[in-house]
Amino acid sequence: MGQDVRSPRGPRCIALVGPFQSGKTTLLEAILARTGAIPRAGSVDAGTSTGDASPEARRHKMGVGLTAATTSFMGDSYTFIDCPGSVEFAHDMRAAIPAVDAAVVVCEADERKLPQLQLILRELEDLGVPRFLFLNKIDRANKRIRETLATLQPASRIPLVLRQIPIWNGDLIAGFVDLALERAFVYREHKASEVVALEGGDLDREKEARFSMLEKLADHDDALMEQLLEDIPPPRDAVFDDLARELREGLICPVLLGSATRENGVLRLMKALRHESPGVAETAKRLGASSPKDALAYVFKTIHLQHGGKLSLTRLLAGHLDDGATLQSSSGEAGRASGISSPNCAHDTKRASAEAGDTVALGKLDAIKTGDTLSSGKVAPPALASVEPLPPVLAIAISAADRKDDVKLGQALLRLNEEDPSLTMVQNPQTHDIVLWGQGEMHLRVALERLRERFGVNVKSQPPAIGYQETIRKSITQRGRHKKQSGGHGQFGDVVLEIKPMPRGGGFEFQEKVVGGAVPRNYIGAVEEGVVDGLLRGPLGFPVIDVHVTLTDGSYHSVDSSDLAFRTAARIGVSEALPQCQPVLLEPIHVVEIVCPTDATAKINAILSGRRGQILGFDTREGWPAWDRVRAMMPEAEIGELIVELRSATAGAGSFTRQFDRMAEVTGRAADQIIAAHRVAA
Repeated sequence: MGQDVRSPRGPRCIALVGPFQSGKTTLLEAILARTGAIPRAGSVDAGTSTGDASPEARRHKMGVGLTAATTSFMGDSYTFIDCPGSVEFAHDMRAAIPAVDAAVVVCEADERKLPQLQLILRELEDLGVPRFLFLNKIDRANKRIRETLATLQPASRIPLVLRQIPIWNGDLIAGFVDLALERAFVYREHKASEVVALEGGDLDREKEARFSMLEKLADHDDALMEQLLEDIPPPRDAVFDDLARELREGLICPVLLGSATRENGVLRLMKALRHESPGVAETAKRLGASSPKDALAYVFKTIHLQHGGKLSLTRLLAGHLDDGATLQSSSGEAGRASGISSPNCAHDTKRASAEAGDTVALGKLDAIKTGDTLSSGKVAPPALASVEPLPPVLAIAISAADRKDDVKLGQALLRLNEEDPSLTMVQNPQTHDIVLWGQGEMHLRVALERLRERFGVNVKSQPPAIGYQETIRKSITQRGRHKKQSGGHGQFGDVVLEIKPMPRGGGFEFQEKVVGGAVPRNYIGAVEEGVVDGLLRGPLGFPVIDVHVTLTDGSYHSVDSSDLAFRTAARIGVSEALPQCQPVLLEPIHVVEIVCPTDATAKINAILSGRRGQILGFDTREGWPAWDRVRAMMPEAEIGELIVELRSATAGAGSFTRQFDRMAEVTGRAADQIIAAHRVAA
């Protein structure tokens, strides 16, 4: 049957992924306890779990960053990457999964979480990562397994193949039947399951379910199809070979059952991983790596320790790596690894070297960032993966609570962005605030907590300023005059300005039509600078745009005139003219594109209408069954917390992008309220 899929394939790296609160961290605890890595499983609720051990994760009782833990099972080494389930922290998962050998998708029989499950499966499908589905909380199941599978199947583009069926004791699940092994097991809490005889109704159900599994495998195995047609029982080894091959080739997604809190189904999952998941050589091949002689590695996470410097969590895909080795990066940087350790949650273990397949933390690679490919060779390697952060959806304006911490805040934000590239920082040129963009409310809250607790910077935060501007409707000619006499040289500047509105989007234009040297040529530039100064803050309190200004006349003094005097005169002229030009408030309008499950589209339309949105239309989301794409025009002021309502209406799965379209007039009471609020804030 070709390669022996049950032979050791080096240290394995497995991602634990799944919707929010599906039990990933609890499953990690169960795995570590059952494999002897920890004495007993901890609890997320009690704050005793090995994973999710950061202060932020403990405080919010949820994963806010990935956790790596290493254990061994039947002589093989496994590193599990426990990824956050919330879509707000999805970048950690997206950066880690390219280099894992397989993923365990932890989910439950909850139809409301189907869109989240689909998002996660789509990431794995697009990258070609082999995946198992672990149907957790099976002890709470209230529907038959086939109904559950039918509910979950739309989330996956490949068949979900049931590997086990439950054994029922009344309304409770007492154990399971392994369809590949053809054995029945009864659960024992926090202990290995006990083999029992397969008989009666359970035997009939097993035969039917096993035939269904074999039929799906036979879709990609002609020999197995012939055996089924001729009613010949296929050899058990051939069935296992097919399960492993079709998993690795992305043809099926096996489904296993269990209860992480009771540690049920954990050993069966570990055996499936051991026998069927690929090894590091196949993962390197999937990523397009040749067979290098040098060490080749991928950095999937950057961490700045409070006292231990920078750590780069790395999967070694090929070769041998010694501590102190100089590494070339795909981004053109180089660094010398100072310290290698095996990650085990908060208890890393130092080591002298690493081999292909190992997942390790490398110290002091200051120039290396998340997503880099590293090589111990002489030249920079090509990048094996590229993971762009999702567009940000929520922003807050922040500043250091103590002005003396401004520099410290800047350095902390750079480190925060290194750890989490889905956070972005933009300097607002008008308010001088730093605008911190993220993936949602909790994402930004955790970022502020990390700034305070890990980097020692207290910050003030507020909603970011909206980019209001103003323009004029009426033309006017205005003189601006600046005359000041004090001891010695005085100041004298005199200009006549013609100010008129331009079409929307016209910007600013300056022209001069001075004749007879009324304003000497060497002062024309200063006049334009003064006009620009006067437009920075109009009579309504905002920058003025779409204005054409022409310098038509003026006068000067041979001794007292200067660049500063003419600049001041021009500013005075503009400031005095604008209130007479029928100023009008403008607000930025964006085109917003929302993606959401179809059953939430009606709610989304209502949300948009309630936020002054003008719906442009909606269509099905291409390649995404049961998803829609809604387009609308929305004022920037209404987009601020749109994501909060959107996530609430879509069980956390919906998102949006936006793009500036134009400035539009705001009049009446709405304009009065904006202007009044701005004056109070100023």
